[in-house]
Amino acid sequence: MKLHFEGDIADLLLGIEALSQELSFTLSDDGGKVQVGPSTAEDVLEVGLEEGNAYIRYGQKHQFFRGLGLLIQQGQTGRPFHIKENQQFGTIGPMFDLSRNGVLTLDSFKFLLRKMALMGLNTVMLYMEDTYEISGEPYFGYMRGRYSAAELKEIDDYADQFGIEAFPSIQTLAHLEEFLKWESVATYKDTKGALLVGDENVDRLVENMLESVSAPFRSKRIHIGMDEAEELGRGKYLDRNGYEARFDIMIGHLEKILKVTSRLGLEPMMWSDMFLKLASEDGRDYYNSETGIPEEMAKRIPKNVEMVYWDYYHTEMEDYEKQIAKHRPLGCNLAFAGAVWVFNTFGVNYGLSLRATDSALKVCKQEGIRDIYATMWGDDGNESNPVAALLGLQLYAEHAYTEGSLAWEQVTERVKFCTGIEAEAFLKFKDLDEVPGSEPNNTSQSNPSKFLLYQDVLLGLFDKQIEGLELNEHYAALEQALRDVRDPKAELDYIFEVPEKLSGVLKQKSEIGVQLKLAYDSGNKEVLRQIAVEVLPAISSSVQELRRAHRSQWMRVFKPFGWEVIDIRYGGVVNRLDTASERLIDYVEGRLERIEELEQERLIYSSNNRFNHKGAGWCSYYYRMASPNVFFHVLNPL
Repeated sequence: MKLHFEGDIADLLLGIEALSQELSFTLSDDGGKVQVGPSTAEDVLEVGLEEGNAYIRYGQKHQFFRGLGLLIQQGQTGRPFHIKENQQFGTIGPMFDLSRNGVLTLDSFKFLLRKMALMGLNTVMLYMEDTYEISGEPYFGYMRGRYSAAELKEIDDYADQFGIEAFPSIQTLAHLEEFLKWESVATYKDTKGALLVGDENVDRLVENMLESVSAPFRSKRIHIGMDEAEELGRGKYLDRNGYEARFDIMIGHLEKILKVTSRLGLEPMMWSDMFLKLASEDGRDYYNSETGIPEEMAKRIPKNVEMVYWDYYHTEMEDYEKQIAKHRPLGCNLAFAGAVWVFNTFGVNYGLSLRATDSALKVCKQEGIRDIYATMWGDDGNESNPVAALLGLQLYAEHAYTEGSLAWEQVTERVKFCTGIEAEAFLKFKDLDEVPGSEPNNTSQSNPSKFLLYQDVLLGLFDKQIEGLELNEHYAALEQALRDVRDPKAELDYIFEVPEKLSGVLKQKSEIGVQLKLAYDSGNKEVLRQIAVEVLPAISSSVQELRRAHRSQWMRVFKPFGWEVIDIRYGGVVNRLDTASERLIDYVEGRLERIEELEQERLIYSSNNRFNHKGAGWCSYYYRMASPNVFFHVLNPL
């Protein structure tokens, strides 16, 4: 297809050229004419084809690229059409977690920016705890795939050509475990993950953080973090200063940070949870419906920082209405951060993500919340893939350009055009965890795709939890369903390789511990021999196939740093399968009197609300999935 754009496109040309291959067109003077010009208002986008004349009228730069996609999507038939959209939010886009081992390569980051441009998203937040360079701090992000200033500038430049605002999200208080673990920086440390607030060296470090990370970006926005700092002031700080209320410590630290951001001309934002937690009865409950911000607390909270209310869990509009109302006494501009659930799983919890997003964004519209972010956390190793979350981002984008209710058909049509993948194919990712026995739409965030892979076959920590759920059958069906939705010609077909291979593993491994225990307890040595000689080696072979597929995907999407963690995990699974085979053979051939691991009674893993008889369960940490024994022991947790 040939296109010729008429109008002032000097500021758009780089972005047009970047998307030309994506959209299969070339620029040519004899191409179909597209008239480009301003729309009637900043929030208005108009796209159409009338009597053979195409046009894109936009109010903001990023809208043009959404309009370009809509023009090609709708104009393929040659029939006249007119689309008018009113942008509902000021800023909307993803937050990529670049701190949980998966640091996006520049190529994969640019790929995601192109998809965002077609969707009409206009911002991207880079969450970097220690994955950026700081002069004079060689251990900051050491061996963690940190971005250089030049790399961050390249990302910013690429985003800007689409009118997408890139800006950093860092931590200036807690969540700094991966930096503070180094012996040479102990002077900065209060507790395992929190900075020693009030220390002059820490003040200089934080100033250095803010200067270093903001320099490569055009944007003046910066997220300073400060969330989940429950341990604040309870380590070295307590030894030095005696007890001081966490709220007072936080406010003092925040005021220092805001002086630096003001000097640098930055516009800071921070997570709001600690203020609501500190106002709650137990000092920890963010979502307590009874929590209100006392007037004396509200008066002391600086107003020149945007508060970001994060909520990834609720599916009812009234929950968001209540939480937003509880934030109002803070007196700050309020932003909202939802999620596309790629965290702590190999898949995407679309059952929860799509419903939570729909409810949240409806409320944000009615409450006038203008800044919206879609977080994609990579907790505990980042086994999933942000590319698999594009359906979730498409929902955010379509909400951003739709008044009132949003038709699901609009999302499915747009995601197919923007990504080349059907919505129904993306939804297969949820079935890795939305298994028999889970709650509807997996609202309790069950993650069996992860813990069933990593759990030990002899120890069977989760076997009691999944008894009778017929998970082998579920994963066998899912493996076939994934094969059925794949399209070798599609650019993104590769993202289905890992879930398909994982399903191939879990159709054999999910219930093997239950079968082992039954055979052992009944004294059926022939079954035990067959498991040892045939089943466990077959599972091991499938795990190694999965590992190779996962490694290929990782190296395509992320820098190599962090893959060693997943490699070690796969190695643990394979080695333990080998040990289990050997011990079973020794037992059935009489060299072992008994197998002590199989002598143990199987217990429910946990009795909390995520581990009950309504669902397969949840576990946040690999080391707790793999073994109940000591992986590491910290003599001095501070």
